[in-house]
Order: sequence, then C-alpha cells, then structure tokens
Amino acid sequence: MTSAGPVPPAPIRSARRRPHPLDAIAVALAVVGAGCVATGLLPRPDAAATLVRVLPLLLFLGTVVILAELTAAAGVFDVLATRLAVAARGSWPALFALCVGFAAVTTIVLNLDTTAVLLTPVMLTLAVTLRTAVAPLAVTTVWLANTASLLLPVSNLTNLLAADRIGLDPLGYAGLLWLPQLAVLAVTTALLWYCWWRPERPPGNRFPAPAPHRPADPVLYRTALAGCLLFVGVILVGAPVGLGSAVAAGLLVLGFAIRSPATLRPALVPWRLLLFVTGLFLVVQTIGRHGLNDLVAGLVGQDGGVLGALRAGGTGALLANLVNNLPAYLAGEAVLPSGDRQRLLALLIGTNVGPLALPWASLATLLWLERCRAARVRVPLARFLVTSAAVAVLGTVAAVGALLLTG
Repeated sequence: MTSAGPVPPAPIRSARRRPHPLDAIAVALAVVGAGCVATGLLPRPDAAATLVRVLPLLLFLGTVVILAELTAAAGVFDVLATRLAVAARGSWPALFALCVGFAAVTTIVLNLDTTAVLLTPVMLTLAVTLRTAVAPLAVTTVWLANTASLLLPVSNLTNLLAADRIGLDPLGYAGLLWLPQLAVLAVTTALLWYCWWRPERPPGNRFPAPAPHRPADPVLYRTALAGCLLFVGVILVGAPVGLGSAVAAGLLVLGFAIRSPATLRPALVPWRLLLFVTGLFLVVQTIGRHGLNDLVAGLVGQDGGVLGALRAGGTGALLANLVNNLPAYLAGEAVLPSGDRQRLLALLIGTNVGPLALPWASLATLLWLERCRAARVRVPLARFLVTSAAVAVLGTVAAVGALLLTG
C-alpha cells in the first residue's frame, strides 16, 4: 500500500508462532562459529578470549530484551504513546515532534532493538487509532532506532564494544558523543518531516485526539516504570550495564510472577539474538585472520585528522550495508589501535547511522520489517530506500563533523 490510508494491524502476538528466517541465520552462525573453533581456523585461545569479552554483552542483551518485553506487556508503551497523542492536542506537527522524541528516548535508554521490536507495533496501532497515515509513524521508529543509538553505551551493542575498547564509562562516553548525536538527530528530524510527515499530513494539520489508554494492571504498570527508572539510574551512576539490566529485569520478573505468571514464558529469552551475536563474533574474527583485516585496513587507511575520520566513518557505513553493522564494526575495530579514539568513534558512527541505506544492514531494520509484515503494513519501498540512503549519508557526515568539533 501507499500511506494514503491506514491498514489495521494484525494481532501482535498469536498462539502459533512460525519459525522466522532470522532463527535459521542465528543457528547457522552459531554452528559455523563452533566449526571455526573445532577445525582450528580460529585458535582456541583466541576463541576463549572472544567469549570472555562477549559474555557481559550477552548478559546485557538478554536481560534488556526481557525488561523491554515485560515493560510492553505492562502497557507502558501503549500508555505513553496515547498520552503523546493527547498532549499533541490534535496538531500534526506537535504529534511529529513528540513521536520523534519518544522514539529517540526509547532507543537511547533501552537500545535500538527495543524501538524496532516493541515501539513499532505501538506506533502502527496509534496511527490506526488516530485514523492517519501509517507510513510516517512506521518510518519514524526505524530511522530513530538507528540514528538515535549513539548517545549511551546501552543504546547499541556496538557502543558497548567501543566504550570497552577505549575505556570510557557511560558519562564519559556521552560526553564525547552528545554533539554527534544531536547532529544526526537534526538531519533525521528534518528529512522525516519533509519526506514523510509533511506529505502525509491530514487536512488542516489536525487529527482526532484519542481517549486515554489505561493499563490492565496498574500495579504491573507502576512496577515496569520503576524497573525502567532503576535501569536508567544504574547507568547514570556508572555501574556495569549488564548488572543494571539484570536487576531491573529481575524486578519485573518478580512482579509478573506474582501478578501475571502466565506472561513469563521461555520465549521471553531472546535466544535468537544471543546465538546470532555469539556466532557472529567467532565468524568475523575467523574471517579477519584470513584476509578481511587486510581489506578493511586498506579502506580505513593511515590518515588522521578530518580525512582519517571521514574514511573511518565511510568505511563503517559501507561495510555495514554490505555485511550488517555489527560485523562491520568488529572488522573495523580489529585494524584500528585502541589509542586512536577519534577514528574508532568515527567508525562507530558509520556503523550506527550508515546502515539505513539498505534493509539488511541493521538487525533493527530487519526486526522492524518483520513487525510491519506482521501488521500487514507496507511502506513504499523505493521512497523508503532513497530517503533512508539520504539519512545514512548526510547523518554520517554530520555526526563525524560534530565528532571532529568535540575532539
């Protein structure tokens, strides 16, 4: 469809769950990674060092997804999205600003996959409730999932790797990335409005305000809010992010065990993502030992300063669109010294912002596409690819330029 009229979303959850192609990819990566170790293509000491590094990331990834899923089940996202629409008082530009802010904050605090997986169906349902075009709200979630993922280590798995590599705590990391984050958000917001929201605005820039959404269980709703605030507080005091997400998720699990035990099911554990990340680390490290590192080193080059930062950012964006953003960052990190902070962060910007050019370049975009298909919503493909490529290029350049200003 075009975005001229909304299509009611299908139910987000169903009793029968068909295997998704990403399940097969995750299992295949894990098997190939184990095979690399078993055959000696990746020496066991190197593999052991990789697994030691990835375990804290897996703890964070697993627990933050559980935290986000239970937060959604408690109705937090639905309540907040409806309140945004009410706060907009029927103004389309005001709704745009509030939705951009909502998606950005969700990505920054709970990471980009949360925005793609959980916020997308909320935004689609909101569009249907308001009887407005679906595509602008859908594109808002996927663009902000990628471009708002720079500010904190928890916002993106690649950020955790970069912060660990250069030895920065969350506040120190944010102190370096706040201006690049603002720069890319400015680009994203401008293109979102002129390419998607402005052309699809309702007559008179007005929409009917919805009735307030009330959570089914107010106790679980307040528990989920407390868990999210606890998680944010742990981040701000500089504690390990995996510990913070585990404690916050534990609080929600306890609340649901008491109030809604049927919600707690094995499917809450994101085994697909955990297998995907583990296998990806092993496979990329193996390929790196057998030629990929030399290729990436040639692309990144030896230049410093403005040219070096732009080459690093461009290499990250290019590789992300060829092979996905996580292996792109791992490949680039392997050829840059840990002391070269500026080029490492430029590489990070390229792998976070650049993947929007093609749908498979970011796991968050793939998850977003899955949610759109489940809701029977189709975003105009040609328009999406052209405008997303513009965000990727202009956003990467703007963010790298801002990084150079902050030093």
